[in-house]
Amino acid sequence: MGVVTYEFEVTSPVAPTRLFKAFVLEGAKVFPKAAPHAIKSVELEGDGKPGSIVKINFVEGLPFQYMKHMIGGHDENNLSYSYSLIEGGPLGDKLEKISYENQFVAAASGGSVCKSSIKFYTVGDYVITEDEIKALIQRSEVVYKAIEAFLLANPDACN
Repeated sequence: MGVVTYEFEVTSPVAPTRLFKAFVLEGAKVFPKAAPHAIKSVELEGDGKPGSIVKINFVEGLPFQYMKHMIGGHDENNLSYSYSLIEGGPLGDKLEKISYENQFVAAASGGSVCKSSIKFYTVGDYVITEDEIKALIQRSEVVYKAIEAFLLANPDACN
């Protein structure tokens, strides 16, 4: 097994506290509303604390039926959270899991920056390429931008 770490940032005109609430505290409600073209439903297995499982079910026609995340934890004061993709989605037979650490911070020009560190845990001798990593990140950014658009169109959501 190998581990590859990739770091990147995404900017948004939305305040960091609203993004944190949308992604972490109210994700089960927000995701299907913000991205109905992709997400059918979100189910929580557990109490929402570290070790709980979040199952995201996708609409028909997408390459994946579902994916499961294991919650690592979250810190409301630092607007940070962590989780690992442990089943379904893009894992296939080449990735054991993908672990994410994210933090929303205020941007100097207003809005926010989401700082992400992602660790790809590969199976066997498989080596993930930078192009594969970028493709996976692009898929995630589609949902991120949909949630951002939802928050901009619904200024009372996640306040």
